[in-house]
Amino acid sequence: MSATIAARMYGADLLKLRKKRSTVIWALVLALLPVIIFYAVNAVEHASSASHEAAGGIEHFHTGLRLLGGLFFGPLVAILIGVEAGTTDSADGVLRDLIVTGRSRLALFASRVPAALTLCWAVVTASYALNLIGTFAFADGLPTPSGPQVLEGWGFVLLATGVLCAVAVGFSTLVDSRPGGIIALIAWQVIASPLIASISSLGSGREFVLAQAIAHFGPAGVRDMHGAEIAMAGGTATVVIALWLVVFLALGAWRARTMDT
Repeated sequence: MSATIAARMYGADLLKLRKKRSTVIWALVLALLPVIIFYAVNAVEHASSASHEAAGGIEHFHTGLRLLGGLFFGPLVAILIGVEAGTTDSADGVLRDLIVTGRSRLALFASRVPAALTLCWAVVTASYALNLIGTFAFADGLPTPSGPQVLEGWGFVLLATGVLCAVAVGFSTLVDSRPGGIIALIAWQVIASPLIASISSLGSGREFVLAQAIAHFGPAGVRDMHGAEIAMAGGTATVVIALWLVVFLALGAWRARTMDT
């Protein structure tokens, strides 16, 4: 397959995602509204009482990163877009039409991943920019993040949401169910992962929890995002993330190649 055809397939998949207005709207709501509410509430409290610190500054910057990178809303955006990308062809009944054109099933699957990442990263970058605006606009003399800290935070948000988005593409293709994919991934990420990480008797087995491996690469102020940080080496965290990606993308590719149409 030539680079031109690959680029066209990527563009077609990205266009299909962008045309899913309900998905795009909900992704924007989940990414932007919590940040707006967070800074608005803190700004009002600070304006009404001197006992409340300013709404901006580095501490609130880290809180914004928790929202986007691991606590709740960023993962929800990644899951929503990843599952949509992984199931849209079969759910819309166009998979057979795409296959009879002669395109490889694996190529059809592979093009979904960069398309999902593009949309996911565009949404979370907009939310991260909003977090930065609130951080500096409402600092009122409080310390603010430096340039390297800003870049580190952005990189962490892209890593955290990008990994989960890619896993969601593979998992949703495997189960071939939009509701099932969304429910299972949210339950794992939001409920099961923090619970497993908090069970100390599991020992080093907890290192295989994806959320904890991702948290290892977060800025110091957000590494305790799940309330039970597990100390692990950078190499271990990298291997865990790579394993999750390889396993679920491979399973998704296998399902795409063998799926009945």
